[in-house]
Amino acid sequence: MRVIGTAGHVDHGKSTLIAALTGTHPDRLKEEQAREMTIELGFGWMTLPNGEEIGIVDVPGHRDFIENMLSGIGGIDAALLVIAADEGVMPQTREHLAILDLLQIPAGIIVLTKIDLASDSGWLDLVETDIRAAVDNTVMKDAPILRVSAKTKTGLDSLVSNLQSILQQEPVRLDLNRPRLPVDRVFSMSGFGTVVTGTLLDGQLALGDEVEILPSGQKGRVRGLQTHKKKEERAVPGSRTAVNISGVETENIQRGEVIVHPNQYQPSRRIDARLRLLKDVPSSLKHNSEVKFFVGASETIANLRLLGKEELNPGEEGWIQLELHNPIVTVRGDRYILRRPSPSETLGGGVIVDHQPEGRHKRFDEHVLKSLESLAQGTPADVLLEAALALNIASIKEVVTRSRLEAAKAEIALKELMDAGSLISLEEGIPTITSDLLVIALPHWNTLHQKVLQMVESYHRNYPLRRGIPREELKSRLKLSARAFNSLISTYLSYNVLKDSNNFLAKPEHEITFDSGQQAKVQALMRKFEQSPFSPPSVKDLQSEVGEEILNALIESNQLITVSSDVIFRKPDYDLMVDRIKKEIRQKDKITLSEVRDLFGTSRKYAQALLEQLDSIGITIRDGDFRKLRKK
Repeated sequence: MRVIGTAGHVDHGKSTLIAALTGTHPDRLKEEQAREMTIELGFGWMTLPNGEEIGIVDVPGHRDFIENMLSGIGGIDAALLVIAADEGVMPQTREHLAILDLLQIPAGIIVLTKIDLASDSGWLDLVETDIRAAVDNTVMKDAPILRVSAKTKTGLDSLVSNLQSILQQEPVRLDLNRPRLPVDRVFSMSGFGTVVTGTLLDGQLALGDEVEILPSGQKGRVRGLQTHKKKEERAVPGSRTAVNISGVETENIQRGEVIVHPNQYQPSRRIDARLRLLKDVPSSLKHNSEVKFFVGASETIANLRLLGKEELNPGEEGWIQLELHNPIVTVRGDRYILRRPSPSETLGGGVIVDHQPEGRHKRFDEHVLKSLESLAQGTPADVLLEAALALNIASIKEVVTRSRLEAAKAEIALKELMDAGSLISLEEGIPTITSDLLVIALPHWNTLHQKVLQMVESYHRNYPLRRGIPREELKSRLKLSARAFNSLISTYLSYNVLKDSNNFLAKPEHEITFDSGQQAKVQALMRKFEQSPFSPPSVKDLQSEVGEEILNALIESNQLITVSSDVIFRKPDYDLMVDRIKKEIRQKDKITLSEVRDLFGTSRKYAQALLEQLDSIGITIRDGDFRKLRKK
C-alpha cells in the first residue's frame, strides 16, 4: 500500500488530475467547490494495473494554505509535481519543489497538465526546458516529464504506467512493530463517533487495539478501520487509514496528534536536528530565531538554537536544537520543515538526529557537535540493525562483518539489540559477534511470521481435510535455505505456534473433521469395507464413492491404510491380517502367497500387495516363494 502526494502552484490542475485518475474529486468542502480552489487536504485512490492499491493526497497550491499542504505531504512514497502547460513554473511550484527536496521524497513524476490549452509543441518544449532548469539539483532532477490533459484524458495511461514503474523500484515501508498514525483529519460520523485519518507508519493497527493519542495522553480503542473506504481488520504501514476510535470525543483530538500503541512513544519538547537553509531565502538565520516547526502532520512554534555557529547563511547547513512550545511525537530519521512565522516563508528543513536529547546543549561544545555527527551517521546499534535488515536471515558473524563495526562497539550493539528484542535468535546458543547462530531483525521476523501463518491458515482453508501444508512445500514457498527454514520451524514448534504431523505443518488447533454430508459418505464407504474386508473396493472405486479429498483425509487420519497404489484396507482389517500372518509364520516358520490368499479368502492381487508392503516395512522378508519374519 503506497501513498502519492501532489505538489504545485494553485490552479495548475492537481485536483482535476486526481479526479481523472481516480474518479473521485478530492475537493470536499463547499467553499473549495465554490472557489474551485483546494483549501484543505483531499484524497482519492485507485488500483494500478499490477493490482496494487494507492492513495493520492491532494494538497492546496495557494500560498495562503502552504501549511495545510505540509500536513499532508510528509508521509508520501512518491510525488506528482503538477505544472500547467499554459503557465509553466510559478512561485508555489518552486516552494513546493523546495519542500519535496527538503523532505527527500524518494520518487516522483513531473506532470505537465492542461496541454489541451497549449497545443503548440514548440511552446511545450520551452516549458519543459524551464522545468528542467527549475528541478536541477533537487530530488526531482531525474523525474520524467509527462504531458497530460485531464480534460481529454491524453497521457493518463502513460502517467499510470510510469507511476507503477517508479513505485516498483521503491522498497515497501518497513514494519517496525511500533505503529504511529499522524492525524491530518478529525471528524465525527453518525452512528460511529470519532474518526481520524492519516498515513500509517512503522507498524500495524488492528481492530480492538488499545491506542493512545499523543501528546494529550488520552486512551481509546480501535472500533473500526478503513483503507480507501473499504473495511479492514488490520491496517499496514504506508496505507492511508481511517480509524474509528471509541472512548475519545472528536473535539479532544487535534490535527498533528499521533495515534500509537500505549507506552511505545513519548512526546518531545526538544529536538536535535540537521538543518539546510534554502539558498533563496532573503536573509541569514540567526541564533534564537522563532520559527514554525512542521513534522508529520504537526506544527508548533519553536525557538531555534544554532549550534557551533552564530548564524546560518542561505544555502548552508548546520546543527540546531529546537525548543518546542508544544510537545510533539517524532523519531530519529524523520524529516521536517521550518517556516518563518512572519512574513510567512519556507526557510529550510532537514532530518531529526535525536528526538529525545538529554538537555540543553552548550552551543559551542565540541563534544556535542561530534556526538551529533556520530548520531547522524547512526549509532552502532542502528548500524548493526541496518546490516541485519539488509541480510534478512544470517549468522551473527555475517551481520557484524557487513556492519564494519569495530569489535568492542559491535559487542555492545549486539547486546543492546538482543536485550531490546530488535534482533531475534533462531537457534540455541550464546550470541557473540563471532557466533554462527542465525538471527533475524524484528521487522523481518514480523513480516515472516505473518507470512508463515497466512500460508498455513490459507492451506487449512483451501484443504480443510488435510493434516496441514507439506513441510517441503512451505519451505519452497518461503524461499528459505534448509538451515534457515528448519531453524524457523523449530522455533515455532518449541513455542507451540505450529505442530508437525509426519512432516505436515499445521496450526495446533487444526483437526480434520467431516461435515454431515461428508460423514454420510464415509459411513457408506465403511459399510462397503465391512461387506468385503479382505477384498475391498479399488482406489478408483473409493475415489468415485467419496472423492479424493475425503479419501486422503481418511488415509491421513489413519482410518485407512494404503498398501499399494491400488489396494487400501481399513485399519482394523489391516491390523487383523498382519497379526494373523505373523502368527502363522511363527507356527510354521514360513508362509506362501497362496496360503495368505486362502487364509483370508481373497484374491492374489490383495495377498501380494499386502506381503510386498510387509516386506517394505521390515516385518517380513522374502525367501524364494516363502515369507519369513525378519529378525530384529
